[in-house]
Amino acid sequence: MSEQLENINEVLSQHKLSQIDYHNIKEILGREPNFVEIGVFSAMWSEHCSYKSSKKHLSGFPTKAPWVIQGPGENAGVIDIGDGYAAVFKMESHNHPSFIEPYQGAATGVGGIMRDIFTMGARPVASLNALRFGNVMNDDKISAHQRYLVRGVVEGIGGYGNCMGVPTIGGEISFDECYNGNILVNAFNLGIAKSDEIFYGKAEGIGNPVIYVGSKTGRDGLGGAVMSSDSFTEESKSLRPTVQVGDPFTEKLLLEACLELFKTDHVIGIQDMGAAGLTSSSFEMAGRSGSGMIMHLDKVPAREEGMTPYEFMLSESQERMLICAKKGSEQAIIDIFEKWDLDAAVIGEVTGTGDMELFWHGEKVADIPVDPVSEEAPVLDRPVKRPAS
Repeated sequence: MSEQLENINEVLSQHKLSQIDYHNIKEILGREPNFVEIGVFSAMWSEHCSYKSSKKHLSGFPTKAPWVIQGPGENAGVIDIGDGYAAVFKMESHNHPSFIEPYQGAATGVGGIMRDIFTMGARPVASLNALRFGNVMNDDKISAHQRYLVRGVVEGIGGYGNCMGVPTIGGEISFDECYNGNILVNAFNLGIAKSDEIFYGKAEGIGNPVIYVGSKTGRDGLGGAVMSSDSFTEESKSLRPTVQVGDPFTEKLLLEACLELFKTDHVIGIQDMGAAGLTSSSFEMAGRSGSGMIMHLDKVPAREEGMTPYEFMLSESQERMLICAKKGSEQAIIDIFEKWDLDAAVIGEVTGTGDMELFWHGEKVADIPVDPVSEEAPVLDRPVKRPAS
């Protein structure tokens, strides 16, 4: 196991974890966490990944009906539209990343929800957006910056979608001074699939291989889930390295490779590596199935030298998927992705322990129960009041 932490208060502050969070983590582990484990809890318990502030309110919405094939809890929602077909859809905000780096923030928001669509087995066909910006009408620095944000966000949305061959068919936008310090960038994507050919993000079957596919992993997007959950300060521009960099041409290859894979009988489950990257995809897939998982992080394809286990788990490099496959199908899957000039590597396997065990060149660097991380994140009861007039 890697070394324990020395200055724990500084580490907690960097990861936006409270002393209460730290106490809960120690209770869950039955010991002091190490740096990798702190990073995992920080990402998975962030607002962006766990909805810990909004879950209380979101739970009041209706989510079940005869035509609902899949409600909340998966990569995307699925609605039966008749004649054997289903609409697969996802809406997601990329507010903070777009405020910090408007083009890439908006572009990767679009790319992320498209992956959520085609990981369910659907081909994306149309996008929408809902945008809110601050005052763009004055001659001061605030309005100039807002105009810069508008241009970047619009170009990012259009640029990624055009490269993927998926049109943005509509949207709505408004401007108000209340958004000067925090714009809203909401992207929506719709896909179509056969209603009996939907794929889910699950990892089950002891001994089944866990396969990494797509782009190589780099250091871009480190801390992105935590950044997306945090409030802004004057130093927000320094957070640009936490914004992912997208490559829509690679995503187009990934889309076609996945849709080809889905015509086979090799897949148990598949999930996009979105916010929190390999951490969220692995924990959520195992959590939905009540399984455990072993992963060998030194086997993850890397595009940078000297990367650490922490960086592999928390990187939010784009255009990547995690697959739970049927045992014996490893080479067939690798062949499909290599045909499309994408990386593919067996990095682990499903277990029945209920724990996520992470290894680095044979050394265990983290051992975390899956459920408390993926299924039992803290739910907060935030105070509510009318805004000051």
